[in-house]
Amino acid sequence: MVDKDLLSIQEARALVRAARKAQPEFAQLSQERVDEVVKAVAEAAAAQAEVLANLAVEDTGFGRPQDKKIKNILASEKVYACIKDMKTIGVLHSDPVSKVVEIAVPVGVIAGIVPSTNPTSTVIYKSLIALKSGNAIVFTPHPSARNCIAKTVEVIQGALRGCHVSPDLVSSISMPTIEGTNELMKVSDLILATGGPGIVKAAYSSGTPALGVGAGNVPAYIERSADIEDAVSKIMSSKTFDNGTICASEQSIVTESCIADKVRATLEAQGGYFLTGEKLEKVKRVMERGNGSMNPAIVGRDALSIAHVAGIDVPAGTRLLISDEKGVGPKYPFSKEKLTALLGFYVVEDWHEACELCTALLHNGGVGHSLAIHSRNEEVIREFGLKKPVSRMLVNTPSTQGAVGISTGLFPSFTLGCGAVGGSATSDNVTPLNLMNVRRVAYDLNSQCGCCAAPAHHATAACGVSTAPAAHYPPSASVAGSCCHGANHDAVVAPQTAAPVAGGPDINAVTEMIVAELKKVL
Repeated sequence: MVDKDLLSIQEARALVRAARKAQPEFAQLSQERVDEVVKAVAEAAAAQAEVLANLAVEDTGFGRPQDKKIKNILASEKVYACIKDMKTIGVLHSDPVSKVVEIAVPVGVIAGIVPSTNPTSTVIYKSLIALKSGNAIVFTPHPSARNCIAKTVEVIQGALRGCHVSPDLVSSISMPTIEGTNELMKVSDLILATGGPGIVKAAYSSGTPALGVGAGNVPAYIERSADIEDAVSKIMSSKTFDNGTICASEQSIVTESCIADKVRATLEAQGGYFLTGEKLEKVKRVMERGNGSMNPAIVGRDALSIAHVAGIDVPAGTRLLISDEKGVGPKYPFSKEKLTALLGFYVVEDWHEACELCTALLHNGGVGHSLAIHSRNEEVIREFGLKKPVSRMLVNTPSTQGAVGISTGLFPSFTLGCGAVGGSATSDNVTPLNLMNVRRVAYDLNSQCGCCAAPAHHATAACGVSTAPAAHYPPSASVAGSCCHGANHDAVVAPQTAAPVAGGPDINAVTEMIVAELKKVL
């Protein structure tokens, strides 16, 4: 009998070897050809959005099929719409002033870590951004989501075959174990980790470059100038979306005493139920496991299901279970991240106190992630934006839908960076541009410095000061137009310059030499 862990390790190695064989050939395709593949994958995934959503709920028991379908559409159609015109292959930019040519370089084979809360949408999204940037990706699924992730990969591989490219560009471990996941992270070129704190920490400890995201203990501040009806409606729609499984969903409401009664009444009118006494204690007993982590039995469940697990009765039509909370920390379970239909409720005197409380909540397991604010006071909004330790602040919008790019102009993403303060390598909503390096070809600016003897006719030039126009540095990538590289690529063309200065280097000859060398490696 062969050990399951050993089989998982071997499968991880085999999938990475196959991906390494497929990826260089794929990266040699033109931008137009890569875009055709990305479009085909997006269309195939969108066509199966409902099927994959139903399978995800069947596998995990988390969330709602209709909302998972929306997430699958977001991950396919909207992500494609946002990336289709990005330049990600070959020459990205050529600057005639600084004489710098920028060239996209794929990272290679990516290890994709997938959570059980958003399995199919995460696979679709990560596949699209990996392929768009010329990479291959190998997924390691959460064991409880193995079947729906395998089906999603099957749909994507079908689209790849239809485009006559290798299906090994996107694959998934069929026998996931901790050992197999660790091996995948070890032998890949970059880790794209979405999941709990444990797996993200493992990614950053693997020795392989990683982009990981942290937990999101998102406070929602309803300031006294807010449209209370609108604010509560948006919070309810956000927190109940897919039963709260997205880490950007609101975890606590913070509001001011002068409007607290109205906020409370509005919550109750829209399906919020405030827990008290024995009912509150019973819910608290099922919220967490012995180690303080979330109880899987209530994750991604609706309010009535949680009430059933806790053994309490609540009114029909209850959408959220809410608890007044006084403190922040391990002894206050409603102050933590709760990826389900549970919400904390805090009352403060003014926005200054709210500012301090929101910061404390963020540092209680959500620092660097997101914060929501409902206010008409631009001064308060600005102060929060300047001071809060978050990577995205959502203003007068549902936090879930806003953070992932449904209701805001943020990039549609299921990997939300938390920045250095949150232990992440990026604060971005991760895009294809995060999954590639940029090679810069820099030409001499006819400068003179102490390392070279200056010709007599340049004696008046100051050492280290360029005689060419002042340089400026181009952006890392453009999101308009297209370019090609590979067998039918555009050549790397030097930025246009004036005729060579007498006695200076022949820039055209240097260009021809660099182009020849680049063609050997591109």
